[in-house]
Amino acid sequence: MNKPNGQIQPRRLRRLLRRLVDIYSPSGKEEEVLSYVYGYLKRHHLPVIRQFVDDSRYNLVVMPPGIDVQLALIGHLDTVVAYDLDNYGYQETGDQVKGLGTADMKSGCAAMVEAYLSVWEAGFTRLPVALALVVGEEEEGDGIERLVEEFYFPWALVAEPTDLRPCLSHYGYMEIQICTRGKRLHASLADRSRNPVENMLGLLMQVSRYMVERRSEGVYNIRDLLSSHVGFAVPDWCEVWLDVHLPPHSPIGDVSVDLEQIVDRIRKNNPQNNATIRFVTVHDGYELPEKGPVVESLQNLYKKRSLAWTPRAFSSHSDANRLWISGVKPILLGPGQLQMAHAPEESVSFNQVQWAAELYRDLIVSMDS
Repeated sequence: MNKPNGQIQPRRLRRLLRRLVDIYSPSGKEEEVLSYVYGYLKRHHLPVIRQFVDDSRYNLVVMPPGIDVQLALIGHLDTVVAYDLDNYGYQETGDQVKGLGTADMKSGCAAMVEAYLSVWEAGFTRLPVALALVVGEEEEGDGIERLVEEFYFPWALVAEPTDLRPCLSHYGYMEIQICTRGKRLHASLADRSRNPVENMLGLLMQVSRYMVERRSEGVYNIRDLLSSHVGFAVPDWCEVWLDVHLPPHSPIGDVSVDLEQIVDRIRKNNPQNNATIRFVTVHDGYELPEKGPVVESLQNLYKKRSLAWTPRAFSSHSDANRLWISGVKPILLGPGQLQMAHAPEESVSFNQVQWAAELYRDLIVSMDS
């Protein structure tokens, strides 16, 4: 414990964040950013390994050799698809850093890398803390699934945008596909009872009514509504994708059965509708108690820095859901605000990114005991 704490280097942190944001890395196409970060970690002599997820994509993992890791700092390097391909890169106005991925979550990744690097340079090379930068979070979640196949750690800190408020609980999530089918006909022969789009609209009204009246604590999103492109004719199918987010202790099984019953009733009332529902992803929410070594270390750090300790639930879907299923206890804590994620005006306060790096650094050092 006599080793000096490494200091966060704001200029180095800013340069790293700028480079990460300027590299376009939507889910499934992370190769360039992976190559850059792998080289960055190697140049700074961190023992990074590439854990391949497929032929060209991999997670970057810094796992101290011979150490029983107790905590993993986890971030994802992928983003959603750019809103504007000609204008997605790094921009700076005062304290605000703008650009795709600044909030979700390249600022968190940059802060974690800088924190880990500063501690490593100070001589703390045998701490029970790993660093993992994964791929695919915004789409398939294949990066985190591959990570937990090979590595285990009882605790994780995930750098999702929480405005530096710790999230010890997490919403549950369902990704749902609903289809209606009919028969392709000339547009002049359209029959409302047989039109898949008409039937889908009626079905969605019932789903909406159910969510508003019986699950008002949750949030649902009609993400995509598609039909076959048939020109001057009745389409033969219609498809919708829904996101449903539910508070940590919501009966997600009951909700899924209720939604199935809505679709079943519609199909029985109109057999020609042929409606189907498929739950593509179902992840339960969770809530951690305010105890345990990592939680207690964070509480002490917040008190030391005169920060308000006000835990809340993370209301989106994230890799933390998959970590929880695998037996890991995830805490979400990162710079940026969730409402800025996936938005055309996405941005983050650089001052908050620096604060995040300092919190991560202090947390890593606290694991020395």
